[in-house]
Amino acid sequence: MPTPELVLFHTDGCHLCEQAEALLRQADLAFTPQDIVDCPEWVDAYGVRIPVVRKSDGKELGWPFDLVELTRFVEEA
Repeated sequence: MPTPELVLFHTDGCHLCEQAEALLRQADLAFTPQDIVDCPEWVDAYGVRIPVVRKSDGKELGWPFDLVELTRFVEEA
């Protein structure tokens, strides 16, 4: 089964976002970082929820999560 395309919604200076990015890297997962300040809709949707990982099917995993939860999220259909 191919790995879903992942997006990490974040913003600069967010220490929780840095932790989430470190977990994605630790799991060796490819992802696209998207800074929410680049889009007003992202600010509205994620401003108080970041970091958020979204799969290509639209499912989202919001913080807090650990490596086990992240891996399970990515592997679930």
